Amino acid sequence: MLGKILLFVVIALLDPCSGWSFWGRNQSDWNGLKVTWGLNPWTSYNDMPRTRDAALVDGWRKLDAGSRCQGDHVVGERFVKNGDLGVVLLYDKNGFIAGIQAGFDKAYMPNPNGYPFQPLVNAPFVEYPRPGGGSDLFVTAYFVPPEKICSTGRNADEFLRQGTGVGLWIQNGKNPLTDSVRMPPTIEAARKSQWTEGACFYTMGVHFWHNTSKTMSCDELFPVFLMYNDGVLNAFGWAFGMDIRSSAWLEHPPKNSYGHFMKVIPDCLYRLGTLTTLHIYLTDSALADRC
Repeated sequence: MLGKILLFVVIALLDPCSGWSFWGRNQSDWNGLKVTWGLNPWTSYNDMPRTRDAALVDGWRKLDAGSRCQGDHVVGERFVKNGDLGVVLLYDKNGFIAGIQAGFDKAYMPNPNGYPFQPLVNAPFVEYPRPGGGSDLFVTAYFVPPEKICSTGRNADEFLRQGTGVGLWIQNGKNPLTDSVRMPPTIEAARKSQWTEGACFYTMGVHFWHNTSKTMSCDELFPVFLMYNDGVLNAFGWAFGMDIRSSAWLEHPPKNSYGHFMKVIPDCLYRLGTLTTLHIYLTDSALADRC
């Protein structure tokens, strides 16, 4: 299957008659928001609404009824579609896109390995109680400074100029204002950080994983990967050490695909069973992502 998508991408990039010729395109502009990688580009790479008004028209509904923009563990108004927690969109006080979450029931079954492991509890996985009982675990990313989301928000002119956002912040604790960490904006900055360079994959980019090694423990495998194209960060994703089938958005890469994303594969990954991932694109076309 991977061979088929590679062949498609090569043809698309080289053939000016294909309608997908992107040579020379600048992938630094965050001019879109798409989720889910797939073999079929016409059924994957789903467009996400970047304004609250567009979300409402498209059937997205507020997850926390009656809540304010500033929540206990998140900033932004949370919206979901059809109750699917695989993608939760965050909008600022003015209704412009501000971030994204992924979540699942803390008691989700089957979960044979007790994921998330203790080093990941509360940072980055944060627990949200549900009305009526039970709770969900979420990971959260922001596309604008968290302190701006519920204070001033962005205005229409800023959204027009900045697009999806101005950077990527991963919330690594319960407090979104003090525990959110900005990700390296360029590949050179990533190479000088604790992020480990992985493999290049067309329609994704050059992958980076946080402080990974062959002999590491997967208890500490940070559930975020970064992707760089043309030297800049323009996509990222979640990577969970369990098989989550409660969301239509999520992906399940086979074990024989790990080498396409990592240069050094942790041995522990093969003992985790089926993984769950989600690719999140901050531009309008994944087919332009050629590393």
